Amino acid sequence: MTKITVKHLRYFDALARNRHFGRAAEASSISQPALSLQVKELEDILGAPLVERGARQISLTTLGEEFALRARDVLRAVDELGALARASTGPLSGRLRLGVIPTVAPYLLPRLMRALSGRFPDLDLRPREAVTPKLLRDLGEGRLDLALLALPAGAPSLVEHPLLEEEFLLVRPERAADHPVPALEELRKMQLLLLEEGHCFRDQAIAVCKLSPGLTGDIMEGSSLATLVQMVGAGIGVTLIPEMAATVEGRAAPVVLHRLREPRPSRTIGMVWRRSNPLSDRFVDLAEGLRVALAA
Repeated sequence: MTKITVKHLRYFDALARNRHFGRAAEASSISQPALSLQVKELEDILGAPLVERGARQISLTTLGEEFALRARDVLRAVDELGALARASTGPLSGRLRLGVIPTVAPYLLPRLMRALSGRFPDLDLRPREAVTPKLLRDLGEGRLDLALLALPAGAPSLVEHPLLEEEFLLVRPERAADHPVPALEELRKMQLLLLEEGHCFRDQAIAVCKLSPGLTGDIMEGSSLATLVQMVGAGIGVTLIPEMAATVEGRAAPVVLHRLREPRPSRTIGMVWRRSNPLSDRFVDLAEGLRVALAA
C-alpha cells in the first residue's frame, strides 16, 4: 500500500500556499504535471479530495484546509529533526534560511553574509527579504530559521537577540541645508513621506511623529527607502530613514540628512528565532558573534 511521504506533504503545502498549480510547481522547482500527479496520488491515498480544481485557480476542500495545517506541523517537525542532527555535528553548517526586513536588507545583509561566511564556511545561507508580518508568519510555520527585524517582535514563541540600535535621520531637500532642524511635533505639519502599509518602519515613523492613524490617508507613500529619498530630492516633501541607510541613500539624491532633536528616536534591530528550534543555543552564539562584528 502506498504511504504518505514528506514529498507529498511538501508539494501539497506549496499548492495550499500558492492556490495555483503553476506557481506551486515553480516554488517547488518541479514541473506542473509532476506536482499535479503528486497531489492526485496523495488524494488517492487519503480516499478523499483535497483540492477543488477550477479553470484558473484552485481552492481547498474542508479536508484540504485542515490537512494543510497538519501538514505544516509535520514539515516543521521534520525540519527541526534535521536541525537537531546538525546541532550534534560541530559548527553550524548546511542550509540556513534567514528572513530580513526591507529597511535592513540592502544596508546590513552584505556585512552579515561576509561575517557569517568567515565564521561558518560550511553554512549555506539562504536570505529572503519580506515585511515583518510575513517573516513572523514564515518563522512560525517553519519556513524560516531566523529573521532579522526591528524589535520587539512581540511573540512569546520567539527568542529575541538585539544586535544594534540606530537613530532615525531626517531627510530634506538640499535647499533646506541651512534651515533649523524641526522638532518632532513640527513634522506633523509638513509633507511627510512614508513607506507603504506593512513596513514596520512606517509604523515606527507614525509613532515617532505622533500621527493619528486617521490622519495618514493623505500622506504620500513609497515602496522603499530609496524611493522616498528620491521623492524628497525632487522637492516633494521630507522623510525619515534609519541611520544604517544614510551612506547609501544620502548620496543617491540631492538631499541633506539631519539628526533630530533630543530625545532622538531610534529602533533596535535584532535576530529572532523559534524557541523550539533545536539549534537555539547555536543561534545565540551566532547572533552574539554578529553583534560584536557589527559593533566593530
